[in-house]
Amino acid sequence: MATLLSVLVPVYNEEKTLPLVLKKINQVNLPWTTEVIIVDDGSTDGSAHLLERLSASSYNFRLKKAFHPQNKGKGAAVVTALSLAEGEVVIIQDADLEYSPQDWESLLRPVLENKADVVYGSRFLTGSKPKPWLNRWANQFLTKLTNLLTGLNLTDMETCYKVFRRKLVEGIELKSSRFGIEPELTIKLARAGARFHEVPISYQGRKFQEGKKINWKDGLAAIYHIFRFRFFD
Repeated sequence: MATLLSVLVPVYNEEKTLPLVLKKINQVNLPWTTEVIIVDDGSTDGSAHLLERLSASSYNFRLKKAFHPQNKGKGAAVVTALSLAEGEVVIIQDADLEYSPQDWESLLRPVLENKADVVYGSRFLTGSKPKPWLNRWANQFLTKLTNLLTGLNLTDMETCYKVFRRKLVEGIELKSSRFGIEPELTIKLARAGARFHEVPISYQGRKFQEGKKINWKDGLAAIYHIFRFRFFD
């Protein structure tokens, strides 16, 4: 069983949701020590000031903070958080309330039982149809393309919830600064020979008016990144 879990939390303009996410994380009852690494990615709202004021004494987990002076993208925030991580197992947690920390236990179990090296939380294994529909369609297309080129059998490559053994990414250079981190991580972990597994998760999708940040340009970029990291990088 892992003795330390590293939770990577990239933040960009999540002043309203970050306190609620941390409250939910604090309510998760896990039998091992947890460190939460929050990286503010050049937020223009009050997220950075909120993060500066956060005290580790308010939570039952270890708290680490990092700040990007300018917005670089989710991938860059994940890379910064990874550089600070010390846990045997890593999980990525978005700060926008779309994903529930209550799913952590089922996500972590296959890794901790040595049945998998990587676990993805799938929004599609529950039989539900996440919204908006355009994002759902794009995600399914990108997932199938990734499967075709890697031999994986995923249903949700673009999921936030990615759990993996930290040693798998040691020595791997992650280059995507934005949402290309999703296919890059997937492809490079597959190339490293990792055993993949998926579990169903709950999901409360946001609309663009509510602050959702990924858009059609990121979808087109993801196609480029899939081919780039599979064949050229």
